[in-house]
Amino acid sequence: MDGAHEAAGADPERGGEEAAAPEQADAAAAAPGGPASGTGSATSGPDGAGPVAFVPGGAGSTASVSGGAKSPASELLAAGPSASVRDGAGPSASEPPVAGPVASVRDGAVPSASAPDDAVLPASEPPVAGPPSPGPSRPAAPASEPLVAGPPASAPDGARPPSPEPSRPPEPSRPPAPSRSGPSRPAAAGPERFRSLSVAPWSVAREVAAGAADALGVRDVGLGEALGQTLAEGLTALVDLPSFDTSAMDGWAVAGPGPWRVGGDEGILAGRGSIAPLADGHAVRIATGARVPPGATAVLRSEHGVVGPHGELQAQRRVTHGQDVRPRGQECQKGDELLPAGTFVTPPVLGLAAACGYDQVRVVPRPRVEVLVLGDELLREGLPHDGRIRDALGPMLGPWLEALGAEVVATRRLGDEASALGGALEASDADLVLTTGGTAAGPVDHVHPTLRRLGAELLVDGVAVRPGHPMLLARLGDGRHLVGLPGNPLAAVAGLFTLAAPLLRALAGRPAAQRSWAQVAEVVPGHASSTRLVPVVRRPDGWLLPLRFHGPAMLRGLAGADALAVVPPGGLAAGDAAEVLVLPRPGGAP
Repeated sequence: MDGAHEAAGADPERGGEEAAAPEQADAAAAAPGGPASGTGSATSGPDGAGPVAFVPGGAGSTASVSGGAKSPASELLAAGPSASVRDGAGPSASEPPVAGPVASVRDGAVPSASAPDDAVLPASEPPVAGPPSPGPSRPAAPASEPLVAGPPASAPDGARPPSPEPSRPPEPSRPPAPSRSGPSRPAAAGPERFRSLSVAPWSVAREVAAGAADALGVRDVGLGEALGQTLAEGLTALVDLPSFDTSAMDGWAVAGPGPWRVGGDEGILAGRGSIAPLADGHAVRIATGARVPPGATAVLRSEHGVVGPHGELQAQRRVTHGQDVRPRGQECQKGDELLPAGTFVTPPVLGLAAACGYDQVRVVPRPRVEVLVLGDELLREGLPHDGRIRDALGPMLGPWLEALGAEVVATRRLGDEASALGGALEASDADLVLTTGGTAAGPVDHVHPTLRRLGAELLVDGVAVRPGHPMLLARLGDGRHLVGLPGNPLAAVAGLFTLAAPLLRALAGRPAAQRSWAQVAEVVPGHASSTRLVPVVRRPDGWLLPLRFHGPAMLRGLAGADALAVVPPGGLAAGDAAEVLVLPRPGGAP
C-alpha cells in the first residue's frame, strides 16, 4: 500500500507521499540558497506538526514560527505575509509581499523554490483583517468582487489567472453540455492494453476523467424515485402554468370600477370547476388559488376593501386592471422547455415536474460505486495500537460520493493480498470501483499488478499534483472503471476530486461543473513543478485563507475547510485568483 490512512507521517518504505519527491529535491538544490549553496534551512512547525517551508531571507514578506501562546480560532490558519521578522533578518512588515513562499526568517536564511508536500504553515499571529497589498507589480482586485465566474481565456495549466476586473463583473452562464459521442474506445484485450503512462498535468487528468465514459442507460421512473438522478431529456411544459387565471390573494373578484355589489354567499373556492361570469359593477368573494370568473378585471384584497350596510363594496386603495390576478401562462406556456437534459433532479425539479402534469420522468440513474479500502494495518474501531491505525477513509468517502451524485453500493475492507483485490474486482458489478491505497510500487501495493492481470487499460497513471500524485484511472475489460486513490487521507481526497468527481458527472450525464475562482488573502507556496490542492476557508468578504495541517496524511485542515484551492506551480501571491473546488456538504449542512 502507498502510505496509510493516518493522522501523522506515513512510512516512506510503503510508497507514501511523505517521502520527499525527487523533483522537490532538485528544485530546492537549484533555487537560490538551496541545499547546493549551503544557505537554505528547514525548520520544524509548531507543536511538531511537520516541517515548515524553506525560509526566505532578503526582500519579501515573512512569518514567524517563534513560540508563545496561539489563538485557538487562528490555529488552523496560515500566518499572513505581514507576520514578524525574527532577528532583523528581513524587511519590515510594511514592505510589499512577493510571489514566493512564506515562512520564518532565521538568521538571514535564504528561501527554497518550493514548499514540501507536508509543510505546516506557521500560525504565530492571527490572519490580517484584509488581503495584504500585493505590491505595485501585482495589483489586487477589490474585495467587493472576489469571485470570477470562470477561468481566464486561454490560461494554460498552472498559469496564474489575472485578478478580476472591478469594472466588468462576470455574467453567469450555463456551461454547454459535453458531447457524449467521443472517440471510439476499443475494449481492453489482455495485458498488452496495460500501458505505463507519463504523469499527467492536473487539468489534463481531469479532462481525461471527464471524457472517459458515456452516460449510463436511461430509464423512466416515478417522481418519487427520481431525486438525485439526472434528466435524460429536457423537461417540457405539458400545460400552461398556471393553466387558468387564478387569484393571487384572498379577497373579492371585481368587475369594472367600484363601488361593487357583492353577490354569492359562498364565494369562489380553489378547486371549483365551472364558474358563472361576473357582471360589470359586481363582486364575489374569492380564495387564493381559485379560478377567476370570466368578466372579472381584478382582485381586491380583503384588507383593502370594506362592505357597507347595503352590501356595497368600497375599495380603500386604488384598484388597477389585472391586480392580484395570475394570468394563464404567466410562468410558462405549453411546449416551453423548462429545464435542459443533464439537470440534476432536486426537490424543486420534482415540484415543477408535478405542477406541469408529469407522473414519470426519463433519467440517467446515479452511478453505482463500490469502495475497497485496502490495508492490513487498518482498524475499524478503537484506539490505534501496536502499529495499527484507524481507517479514516471508509467513513469519509461514502458520504462524499453520495453528495457527488453516486449510489454507494458497498464499502469493503480488504487486507494486503493480491488475490483478495483481484477477486473483489472480478465480482463487483458497480459502474465505478474506488480503491484506497496500493497505487504505488511498494511490496504490498497490488493495484497495478492486479490491473495488469485483468487486462485493464490505464487512462491516467499518476498526476502532477500534491498531495495525491500516485492516483490512477483505469478502464476494466467490461467497460467499467476503477479510480485508485492513494492511502493517505488528504491525498485520497485530492484523487477523489481530481478523477472520481468528473468521471461521476460523465456517467450521470451531467455537464462539466462550472469553474469558479476566488482571490487568496495571503501568499500560498507552490510546488516547483506540480499543482497543489490546499484546504482553504472562505472569509465573509469572499477571500480565501489557506489552512494549516495540510500534509498528505492529515485531515485537521480539511475538516475546517470550505474548499480546496488549486495552486499552480510556483505558488500564488496575495491577491492572485485561484481556482476553487468547493467541498460538498453531505446531508444538506449549510
